Amino acid sequence: MDKPKQKVTLAQAFKEFIWPRRKIVFFGLLLIVVSRLASLVLPGASKYLMDDVIVKKDVHMLWILLAVVAGSIVVQSVTSYLLTKLLSVEAQHLISQLRIKVQKKILSLPISYFDNNKSGALVSRIMTDVEGVRNLVGTGLVQLIGGFLTAIISLVLLIRISPMMTFYVLVPVAIFAVVALKAFTYIRPIFRMRGVINADVTGRLTESINGVRVIKGFNAEIQENKTFEKGVEQLFLNVKKSLTSTAIITSSATLLLGLASAGIMGIGGYMIIQGQLTFGEFLAFTLYLGFMIAPIVQMSNIGSQLTEAFAGLDRTEEIMNMDPEDDKAVRIIPLPTLKGDIRFQDVSFAYEEGKEVVRGISFDAPAGSVTALVGSSGSGKTTIASLAATFITPDSGKITIDGTDLSKVILSDYRQHLGVVLQDDFLFEGTIRENILFARPDAGEEKLTHAVKSAYVYEFTDRFEKGLDTVIGERGVKLSGGQRQRIAIARAILADPKVIILDEATSSLDTESESLIQQSLNELMRGRTTFVIAHRLSTIRKADQILVIESGEIRERGNHDELIAKQGRYYELFTYQARI
Repeated sequence: MDKPKQKVTLAQAFKEFIWPRRKIVFFGLLLIVVSRLASLVLPGASKYLMDDVIVKKDVHMLWILLAVVAGSIVVQSVTSYLLTKLLSVEAQHLISQLRIKVQKKILSLPISYFDNNKSGALVSRIMTDVEGVRNLVGTGLVQLIGGFLTAIISLVLLIRISPMMTFYVLVPVAIFAVVALKAFTYIRPIFRMRGVINADVTGRLTESINGVRVIKGFNAEIQENKTFEKGVEQLFLNVKKSLTSTAIITSSATLLLGLASAGIMGIGGYMIIQGQLTFGEFLAFTLYLGFMIAPIVQMSNIGSQLTEAFAGLDRTEEIMNMDPEDDKAVRIIPLPTLKGDIRFQDVSFAYEEGKEVVRGISFDAPAGSVTALVGSSGSGKTTIASLAATFITPDSGKITIDGTDLSKVILSDYRQHLGVVLQDDFLFEGTIRENILFARPDAGEEKLTHAVKSAYVYEFTDRFEKGLDTVIGERGVKLSGGQRQRIAIARAILADPKVIILDEATSSLDTESESLIQQSLNELMRGRTTFVIAHRLSTIRKADQILVIESGEIRERGNHDELIAKQGRYYELFTYQARI
């Protein structure tokens, strides 16, 4: 069960992302302080230029001022370069690490999580949600702190020049700060919702591209376009809302700080006329005021970036707080060796509470035996196979492997002995060789050749110019269904498992191919505990036991001859198929 949702706090973000990189971040802070101090040289120099150099016509001091200003500009340029090089690169490195971490976490989640989420949405969560963190470790946070320091130093210098004008400026600045804080509180949920909408739109788009043959086959381009347009419109409205909020902050800054500047002109002009302020001091005050206000306006922009970062981290934290499939607190029993005796004891399971898909399932599958599961569609056959494969865990009852409760066995220990050939015979983009070697990447050429021959893959690869090195396209789109299944079977043969799950493994084969594959499957199943789901009953006549599943229960059990003699449900299914 997922843990309750909660927002990522600044303290959490500091502990997890900033503190481990404290040396780089602190060096970045040092650079930003040096850069900001250097930037304050120009307004200070302008005062001396007006009040001393020009009035006294001091050329020597002019050259000194120019040298100091030029030096400060060089310092600003160097520190700016180092900041980008250090912090921006480190931020991108952190994004890469987070993507790996989130992807690893997602792959550790139960099958049910993937059943309830679009693949495109999960891709968005891995690739997009973590990007905002660059504003925490990158220049964003450092500039926020640097801007704050600059504003404080400028404020002190402003007070030294004229406390009255400084007080007049602080009133609109304080009002702006209140407006900005309120706006950021409002914006964070908007950014969070943007992540959700973006994931949904990306997910639907991925499905559309993968299912383009179905879309074109049913002339459904128009309705698919409308669905995508609706999602894009939602995304636009979300962005519009966030832009409106950000615009309020920027406009408030322009209005309030503009009024402050106008007031300063009046007050400063009056004080100069009264002889209370020199022209150089007024110029310095105006420039220092710009250095105080600029970081504040900049902080509003960085604040929006940080708000977006925290919204992405909220969604990432949801993933990281989910319980993994292989719960280390529960699955604690190692399985160094495996014989293959599997027993179901009064097992029940429901995908939705109160709606059991299988109930009271009990049977033994001794090591090396073949158990066939037959029945009408939706009867629960695939669910029983999924339970045996540990893709799902029983709600009640117990499944044991060699006498050990399977729900407490370390998953990786069990699954290293497991092989599956699923109904959708999923293949990855790449070559035929890479797909067969997927289960055992380090397998030698001899074992690969054996698997290829056993699954009769060579019958069609010999016709390809590049043979096993032929690129098959995404999901094996360039191959026929039968060819894809032979590759999937070769992959299982190469894995050399102790427990095999065959879910409609010959469903896409023609009669000739099926007879060839059946021979290789018979070889594959010898000495291994096998679960076979097949609508073609002719493929399971030699099974050690056949379980007839109807409405989630075992209605009949026995071997082929015993069940035919009973003339029950199996007899009906078999004779019906024989007539076809």
